[in-house]
Amino acid sequence: MAVRAVRGAVQLERDEAGHMHEQVEELLTAVLERNGLSADDLISIWFTATPDLHSDFPAVAARRIGIVDVPLICAQELDIAGAMPRVVRLLAHVESDLPKSRIAHVYLGAAAALRKDIAQ
Repeated sequence: MAVRAVRGAVQLERDEAGHMHEQVEELLTAVLERNGLSADDLISIWFTATPDLHSDFPAVAARRIGIVDVPLICAQELDIAGAMPRVVRLLAHVESDLPKSRIAHVYLGAAAALRKDIAQ
């Protein structure tokens, strides 16, 4: 079993805790499903949020869907002029038999524009 990294992002429509929870839960679920993973395969998840998001920590969404024994951390993205607003990104470290080339990185909605080269 190898350690792999999976990237993902979602752009929120508004800065509200409930909306953030829904969108991040959808992102996490898609990352797991598209890579054939379960919560037991997770090693850790690093979340970042753009500086315009203040309503809650993205990690709360992971806890709400049962990811309770995985180390999680949240950080703020760089405040770059012209960057896409209201974006939550994740970098998940997982155990998987998939080769790197088969890892499905998940960019939902408008966030797909962030990484057209790897968004699936």
